[in-house]
Amino acid sequence: MTERLRSFRMTALTNKTALVTGGSRGIGRAIAQRLGKEGALVALTYSSDEAAAKETVHSIEAAGGRAFAFRSQLGVPGDAEALWQAFDAQIGQYADGGSGLDILVNNAGIAGPGLIHEVEEAEYDKVFAVNAKAPFFIIQKGLERLRDGGRIVNISSGVTKVAFPGMTSYAAAKGAVEVLTLTLAQTLGSRGITVNAVSPGTIETDIHPWMADPAAKAHAAGFSVFNRVGQPDDVADVVAFLASDDARWVTGQNIDASGGSGLGL
Repeated sequence: MTERLRSFRMTALTNKTALVTGGSRGIGRAIAQRLGKEGALVALTYSSDEAAAKETVHSIEAAGGRAFAFRSQLGVPGDAEALWQAFDAQIGQYADGGSGLDILVNNAGIAGPGLIHEVEEAEYDKVFAVNAKAPFFIIQKGLERLRDGGRIVNISSGVTKVAFPGMTSYAAAKGAVEVLTLTLAQTLGSRGITVNAVSPGTIETDIHPWMADPAAKAHAAGFSVFNRVGQPDDVADVVAFLASDDARWVTGQNIDASGGSGLGL
């Protein structure tokens, strides 16, 4: 019985199609791999590192899943339309994929460090273009592809929970994503589509090279009640739950996946 239940859980997304933006590295890679493990056909985007994208696809296929990758430059005019054109061009080769989608994970994002007096207007525009505007229009232009009963998961950030002056524009953009999540949950409920956000804390990925310093890593670990930094799988597991039928009654929520960071503040 235990083996049968485990097998069921590992194929909970069989016959589902998922798209993960920024799925070639870090948190996005872990999400793509987990959804693939659960049986979904996974499409993932990358902005520049084609080798990393191919390696992620290979890792999903080596584990018995199916995936494909395509380049998508976000934060530029027409980015959402170009993304869906690229998606449509490849999904047709999968007989069960058609042109539809069941799970959309808006993960791609860029950092935007700086106190308010340090942020240049061009930098602010770029942070909002990638982190807030792109998900908005990816969803808008993807709704005709998203099947009824589908799932939208937006990756936010723990910096919206506490004052973080050094990430002013980034926190503001992620705050916009959280309000969008809430609004869309109401809008799309009639179609049975759930819309949720996940807010990671400090996650150990290659975009945080400063964690190579043991003292810096230990300091970051101290934010969590578990006294460790998060791993990409810690976030991917939450996303997999929200993408599954188990989360059919959860919508309009922002799930904190920060390991209890800042609870004592």
